[in-house]
Amino acid sequence: MNLAPMLPLRRLSLAMAAVLLSANAGAAAEWDHYINDRFGFSIDIPSGFVAQGESFNGDGNRFTTPTAELRAFGGNIFVGEQSFETEVGYAIEAATGDGWTMTYKAVTPRNANLSARKGARVLYERLVAICGGQQFIGFTLDYSVADLVPFKPVIDRLLASLRPPASC
Repeated sequence: MNLAPMLPLRRLSLAMAAVLLSANAGAAAEWDHYINDRFGFSIDIPSGFVAQGESFNGDGNRFTTPTAELRAFGGNIFVGEQSFETEVGYAIEAATGDGWTMTYKAVTPRNANLSARKGARVLYERLVAICGGQQFIGFTLDYSVADLVPFKPVIDRLLASLRPPASC
């Protein structure tokens, strides 16, 4: 078997792992901090992830590396028409509709952690109800299964740093 075509991908995964490990070992200054003006939430952004620009409606931003994508976002829940659990259902439907297979779901009335696989990709999603259940905030992280171990502390930090607005 000729492994030459796989070497650039392996080097890229190893390079990404090195970036992530140095980000985890380093000081907080190596991470950026994103604050969303529309929904008032904030989250730390790992070193090496480049902002792609606020979405057209101001609900979030997308951050990328050559091998991963992080989205941080917020949304409204229209009381009476839907609930936080409905939003989680929409997230699951969107993922499965895009070909992801759900591998983990932990859902409560106030937060959800979801994980899915598609080929050699992993999707992790966190959603949190805020403002008395009228809004939600969250993030998704799409990365290579080859980076599963180095991304574990990254996900832990993202989870710990996701903060709701000071007031609604």
